[in-house]
Amino acid sequence: MSDADPATDASGHRARLRKRLIEGGSDALLDHELIEYLLALAIPRRDTKPQARALLAEFGSLGAVFNADAESLAREGLSEGAIAAIKIAQASAVRLLKGDIAARPVIGSWQALLDYLHAAMAHRMTESARVLHLNSRNMLIRDELVSEGSVDQAAIYVREVARRALELGSAAIILVHNHPSGDPTPSRQDIALTKEIVSALKPFGIQVHDHVVIGSTGHASLRALGLI
Repeated sequence: MSDADPATDASGHRARLRKRLIEGGSDALLDHELIEYLLALAIPRRDTKPQARALLAEFGSLGAVFNADAESLAREGLSEGAIAAIKIAQASAVRLLKGDIAARPVIGSWQALLDYLHAAMAHRMTESARVLHLNSRNMLIRDELVSEGSVDQAAIYVREVARRALELGSAAIILVHNHPSGDPTPSRQDIALTKEIVSALKPFGIQVHDHVVIGSTGHASLRALGLI
C-alpha cells in the first residue's frame, strides 16, 4: 500500500492537469477532466475525479452538466460553491458566444447564432422560448426569454410577441424554442404558432425571419424546411 498523502497526490495531479490545459488549450483535457479541474477550484482538498465522472454519467454530456439546474446538481452532492463554479463556466461560455452575434448582422452570422442558441438552450430540461428582435440592418436589438414551461411545452402568446416587437421598433424577429426530448423536429403546434405570428406581424411590416427549434441532437429551421 502506498504511504503517499492523498492531498499531495491530488495536488500533483491537478498541477499536471493545469499544465496540460495551459500548454495545450481547450482540447488538451477530456470532458471529465474539465469538470474535475473546475470542481477542484471550488473543492481544493478533495479528489474530484469520481464526482466529475458521476456527473457525466448522470447528465450524459459536458453541455448537459453545465446546463443542469442548481437543484439537480445539488442532488448529485455538489456544494453551493461547486454549483457556482459550474454555473459561472456555463454563463461565461454563453456570453462569449452571444458576443459573437451582437456586433454584426445576425443573418450574416447564422452559424454563430446557432452555436449560441445551442449552448444556451439545447440541454435545458424544460421547454423555453425566446424572441430575437432585429433592426432594419438585421442587428440584434434584444434577445428576450419570453417563456419557460414544462418538459414538453412553453407558452408563446401571439399578442405579446406583436406588442413587444412594436414597442422595440423591431424590423424583424427570429423565434426560438428548445425541445427537451432532444429531437428538434417541429411539431404541428410549432408550425401553426409560427403562421399565426407571421400573420399578426405582417400588417406592421415586421418580418419573421425564422423559427428555430433547438435540440441536443441538432436544430431545425422552419424557413429551411419551407414552413414559413
